[in-house]
Amino acid sequence: MDDKEKLTPLDKFTAPIWGQEIELQQVEYLAGGTPMLRLRIREKKRFTIFDIDAQTAARWGKALQDWANEQAEKE
Repeated sequence: MDDKEKLTPLDKFTAPIWGQEIELQQVEYLAGGTPMLRLRIREKKRFTIFDIDAQTAARWGKALQDWANEQAEKE
């Protein structure tokens, strides 16, 4: 952890099919500003990291939930 930010773990899990490790954290910058949601996706040795604001997280979350609901209806 960097001494310029405070990380709070929210969730961590492994995707069942391809085995990506997915971690969600709240990021608070010690200098101030809006807390962000950090998504860390690890695929073997490669990391993808996104820091997103609450509005983006809400839109992304809704799109994910809508898609999951549609898939469940097809089963």
